[in-house]
Amino acid sequence: MGAIKLCFVVQRPPYKSENARLALTHSISSQTAEIHLEDGETVVPTLIFVGDGVLNVVKNQQAMKFYGVTSTESHIKNGLLIDMPVWVCKEDMERLGLKQDQMIADAEDMGAELKTKFVSFAEIQKEMEACPHLLFF
Repeated sequence: MGAIKLCFVVQRPPYKSENARLALTHSISSQTAEIHLEDGETVVPTLIFVGDGVLNVVKNQQAMKFYGVTSTESHIKNGLLIDMPVWVCKEDMERLGLKQDQMIADAEDMGAELKTKFVSFAEIQKEMEACPHLLFF
């Protein structure tokens, strides 16, 4: 018995793609799988943004205005609201010229206590190595 760890790794940018949204909805809904598990087992998802995928975490995107699709901002905030860890790779943010104040760092406006973690790729790699189930988007 114990925790079943799932890592949802988003590597693609949010533009003209459903990948990030799929990762977000699957990671949020993964906890409903507990009805099929043994007593005492839980699902522990972690949502990780690396590479160009960190662009999904930029605040105030206007995806509907420019591309006709909803942005990932509300999905990320919903993930934080249900206490799902959200990790963003610092090195990729630096490579793209992004600062933490430009990113979705919390969902306090929705009542969430958990905050986005901005971590090194080494920390992300360690988490992925500890995670038996990796899903790439």
